[in-house]
Amino acid sequence: MKHYIQFKIVLLLTISCTIFGCESFTEVDLPKSQLTADAVYTDGVTATAALSDVYARMRENGVLSGNIDGLTQLMAIYADELTFYGTSTSPMHGFFNHSVIPSNTYLSSLWKNSYSQIYAANALLEGVKSSPVIRGEQKNRLHGEGLFIRALIHFHLVNLYGDIPYITTTDYQTNAKVARIPKTAVYDKIISDLIEAKALIPESYPTSGRLRPNKSAVRALLGRVYLYNEQWELAEQESSAVINNKTLYNPEPNLALAFLKESTSAIWQLHPGVAGANTIEGRSFVFISGPPPITATSDKLLSAFETGDQRKLQWLKSVTNGSAVWYHSYKYKQNANTGTSKEYTIILRLEEQYLIRAEARTHRNDITNGLQDLNVIRNRARLPDITAVSQEALLQSILKERRVELFTEGGHRWFDLKRTGEAQSVLQPLKPGWQNTQLLIPLPETELILNTNLKPQNPGY
Repeated sequence: MKHYIQFKIVLLLTISCTIFGCESFTEVDLPKSQLTADAVYTDGVTATAALSDVYARMRENGVLSGNIDGLTQLMAIYADELTFYGTSTSPMHGFFNHSVIPSNTYLSSLWKNSYSQIYAANALLEGVKSSPVIRGEQKNRLHGEGLFIRALIHFHLVNLYGDIPYITTTDYQTNAKVARIPKTAVYDKIISDLIEAKALIPESYPTSGRLRPNKSAVRALLGRVYLYNEQWELAEQESSAVINNKTLYNPEPNLALAFLKESTSAIWQLHPGVAGANTIEGRSFVFISGPPPITATSDKLLSAFETGDQRKLQWLKSVTNGSAVWYHSYKYKQNANTGTSKEYTIILRLEEQYLIRAEARTHRNDITNGLQDLNVIRNRARLPDITAVSQEALLQSILKERRVELFTEGGHRWFDLKRTGEAQSVLQPLKPGWQNTQLLIPLPETELILNTNLKPQNPGY
């Protein structure tokens, strides 16, 4: 039996490499899809292996990856968190100086890898649904996680590109001619997937770590989606459900421990993939000599910290060559194998939920409780309370707090500038190439050639 299971896992990985190595997500053909379903979903072991493979792909590339072509790096330099020190021939340079063109290779990889992962989530959903042997809670959890993945990736894509296709099938004929749908319709589908996932996934984690999403992870993402969609009451409800789950989550009081794998505030993490390895983010951000090889913390981010803010001390590190000083993000402190892994990539954490609820409450004119949530985060950083303020002033304080709490994590800063209408006022003085049309990045040229139904290109490109 052991050898049979090992054989199926090897078969799964071989099939995955064949399927997901395509040039475009529209190129997956029907026979391979059928083979995947037949070979993988004969029991829960191989179905879970298929799910784990999706998470590994999300870690390595696409919107959630900490690599230089992932959302965290690219949109941090697109906004005002990082300064780019690489060469002008690098695809990153276009993001830094706001000269991204549709043929930019990193632009293409974001799109292609993300939709490849969505395809994998849909293959999981279809395989689990049709499986005659996967039943009960295991079936529900696998189905719920597939929906969660699909919603999560589409959420990032719609905030990057605007109107996009929402892919819900592995049918190659459908996907080959898919069209974009309005942003509002994408949000409706994201919310629908997450509501269904929330009903299917239990509160417990299936492993000893927090490496697969539980119900609170779904709620955390749903709270963020409602916030971006300006559904304040629903955002408050979801974030409150996570915050009140004190048997699982509490703000990590020691900032130096906040990004360790045992952090009490971690809601969902990605495993580094190899025993003893740590995060891609640590390898991407940390450098030991100057000048910086690729990026360093911007002066604008450095100046955003108040005097006494312990996050600046614990989460940034200086590097000097004797005549100049640079800083890099130091949330993840390990950039090499440590024998036993110390850090996992945190995708969702509790502190964001306090800031979501603070903003939602403030928009509902609940200033007292909005202040209370904001001050939880400030006090943890050894900063004093903000006292009674106007609604507008409190919203600005929350945005500032999000900037210094969530920097270099998953594109938060760029998305905040965009959704609050502050991108132009903040970036135009810093980025000579800034145009208002750059609130959206362009669709990859290669995808428009493959599927003309994706046209028109976003304005300005």
